[in-house]
Amino acid sequence: MIKKYFFAGITTLISAAVIAQNDGAQDASDLQLNTITTAVPFLQITPDSRSGAMGDVGTALSPTSSSFFWNTSMLAFSEEDSEISLSYSPWLQNIANDIDLSHLAGFIRLNDRNVIGGSLRFFSLGEIVFTDATGNETIRHSPSELELLMGYSFQLNDKFSLGLNGKFIYSDLTAGVAIEGGTSKPGLAGAADVSFSYFNDDIRYGGLPGSLAFGVTLNNVGNQMSYTTADDRDFLPTNLKLGSAATFELDAYNSVTWAVDVSKLLVPTSPLRNSATGDIMSGYDPNVGVVPGMLQSFYDSPGALARDENGEFIQNADGTYQVVDGTKLKEELTEIMIGTGIEYWYNDLFAARAGYFYENLNKGARQHLTFGVGLKYKVFGIDFSYLTSLRRNNPLQNTIRFTMRLHLSNNNSANKGSVKPQ
Repeated sequence: MIKKYFFAGITTLISAAVIAQNDGAQDASDLQLNTITTAVPFLQITPDSRSGAMGDVGTALSPTSSSFFWNTSMLAFSEEDSEISLSYSPWLQNIANDIDLSHLAGFIRLNDRNVIGGSLRFFSLGEIVFTDATGNETIRHSPSELELLMGYSFQLNDKFSLGLNGKFIYSDLTAGVAIEGGTSKPGLAGAADVSFSYFNDDIRYGGLPGSLAFGVTLNNVGNQMSYTTADDRDFLPTNLKLGSAATFELDAYNSVTWAVDVSKLLVPTSPLRNSATGDIMSGYDPNVGVVPGMLQSFYDSPGALARDENGEFIQNADGTYQVVDGTKLKEELTEIMIGTGIEYWYNDLFAARAGYFYENLNKGARQHLTFGVGLKYKVFGIDFSYLTSLRRNNPLQNTIRFTMRLHLSNNNSANKGSVKPQ
């Protein structure tokens, strides 16, 4: 029965990947490439190998110290009193061999309802050689970025919880070199996350007992970041995530969890501009504040401009340009990213995982299958994940992640809202 459930889940994930690829190919012919760009995109990289093996899903998964990245509020339901973890991933191995991401995280339970902790994420971009206009080397620099986070989780009642994070972000990319219009400097930002969870461990799926969790998070809400002395600023990768996870207890030794995450960047989409004048032809001006930009991100997609039989853009009498009906909404929907994954546990000792992540071709084209395993023995656990891209020449191909976990105290058996396994 266990093989049946696990392999049926993998078959479903692969089928979804094939269908999504076909749909993405059709979308690419209707809309232009219009990727949303932000400062410090490393804040969106999955740090841990458990979620990395499940299609970058984690908003409603059972809590670990990596939950500070995914959903801090889930930590209130942790079965453990404390945990510390270290994750490491060589990044973009197909491009360079000296880029990597490290993530150190830990939490401690204060009492039945309160959990505090934090994390440190460090992203090293290897070595970059700067040259002058004639190609002569001027300086060598090892750019890096980091995020320092402190988090708090509070259990509102037996089924609901709230989480808050505060974070400091530092990005040193340019070594202070002079650029046109001024000099460069490291980027600094402060940001916050807010999360909310529902968890019910008294669910029955037919004849099977289990649990059900839902989570919603608003991440990276903070000031715009600047790398120059000029007034050029970029948005942080503010994003909204909704997630669910259903766990099926097959028997006393075997369980399966199916999880789904849906996310969207709350950052303005670039408008379509006239290549000669720079005037906006469709869409909205992205030079707005943080909160207006978050609201604008829900309706500012420019869509596709209509053309006449000669291939020229069609102008209205008032000077505006015609947009193909339905393409604004269609592009808005393409900004939604979806991840799904399954996790099988045997006796809380061994885990096997698989997942799929989809991003539209016009918004970044991250489409990949993921796999991984986990081992847990008493207070120690280790996880591994592997990513295989569904797009050719994707720099994410063959991405691997490692995570080691250490539980520093005994299980908190008195915690009524505990989630297992972890």
